[in-house]
Amino acid sequence: MMRKGPNNLITDVAGLLVGNAEDHRLKSGVSVVLCERPATAAVQVLGGAPGTRETDLLAPENTVQSVDAVVLSGGSAFGLDAASGVQAALREMGRGFEVGPHRIPIVPAAILFDLVNGGDKDWGRFSPYRDLGYDAVRAAGGTFLTGTAGAGTGALTATFKGGLGSASTVLANGITVGALVAVNALGSATIGSTRHFWAAPFELDDEFGGLGYPAPMPQDAALPRLKFREKQSATANTTIAVIATDAVLSKAEAKRLAIAAHDGFSRALWPSHTPLDGDLVFALATGASGKAPLLEDFIDLGAAAASTMARAIARGVYDAVAADNDTKPSWSQ
Repeated sequence: MMRKGPNNLITDVAGLLVGNAEDHRLKSGVSVVLCERPATAAVQVLGGAPGTRETDLLAPENTVQSVDAVVLSGGSAFGLDAASGVQAALREMGRGFEVGPHRIPIVPAAILFDLVNGGDKDWGRFSPYRDLGYDAVRAAGGTFLTGTAGAGTGALTATFKGGLGSASTVLANGITVGALVAVNALGSATIGSTRHFWAAPFELDDEFGGLGYPAPMPQDAALPRLKFREKQSATANTTIAVIATDAVLSKAEAKRLAIAAHDGFSRALWPSHTPLDGDLVFALATGASGKAPLLEDFIDLGAAAASTMARAIARGVYDAVAADNDTKPSWSQ
C-alpha cells in the first residue's frame, strides 16, 4: 500500500527544504531543493535538448558523492545563472565541499525554455536569475507554493499552462519518496481535447480533480498534441524534475531511481522525451530513514518514484493559475 505524505510535497522527505522565487512580470522563476545535509545525488537526461550545470560530477564513478542543493530554473541558458546565486547563499551559510581552507557549494542545475511566454524579458545587461536563485534559498522551508510559482511560473504545455508540481508517497516499509517538477512540456498532460489527466490511474484523494479517465476515450486521445501544432513555438519546452527519498542509496542506486522516475514522465505527458524537450530528472537520497532497500524493495521504490512523478506533473498543471498576458489558459479556466 502507498499513501501520500503529510503535506504531499517533496519536503515530506526528511532532510529537504524547497524555496521559490519568481518575477510575474518576467513570467519566470527559480525553484531550489535545499539539502539540510549533503545528499547523495544522480541525474538522468532523456530529452534531446537539455540545459544543465554540474551534472557530470553526478556520474557514479566521479569523486564528489553528495550535493548541497539542486536548482530548477526558467530562462533557458540564462537561467543557469540561478545556480551562482544559490551557491552564494550557501557559501554565506558555510556550506560546501571542503578543499583546504575553502568550501565550495555543490549545486547542479537544469533549465527550461520560457522566453516566449508573454513575459517581459527586457532585463538589460545581466539576467535576474542569479538574484532569483539567491532569494529562493532564503525562502526555503518545509512548505511552498505550487502551480504558477518558482520554476513553473511561466511554464506551458501544448494545451494548458504548465506549472510547478509536487507530490509524495510513503511506502509500506516506511520509506518516503517525493517529487518536484516544473512542467513545460512540448506535449500535453491531458488526454486529447479533454481536461482529463494522463496520470489519472495514480491519483490519490482527488489531488488533481478526481476526473479519472474519460469514458469512452476520445478519438483524438492517441494524437500527439504539440506546441507547434497549437500555434506556439516548438522550441519553448522541457520538463525538469527532482525525485527524492529518505532511503540510504549509493550514487549508482540514485541513478536507477532517476531512471525509474522518468517513467512518470511517460505516464503523465504525451509525448515526452522528444528531441525538442530537455527532459531531466535529478535524484536525491538523504538517508534520513536509515533504511537501505533490498532488491525487491528497490523495485517498489522505483515504481513509487514513477507514480509520484506522474502525480506531481498533473498537479503542476492543475495548480497553475491565470495571469496577465498568458498565451495559454490555465486548467481551471
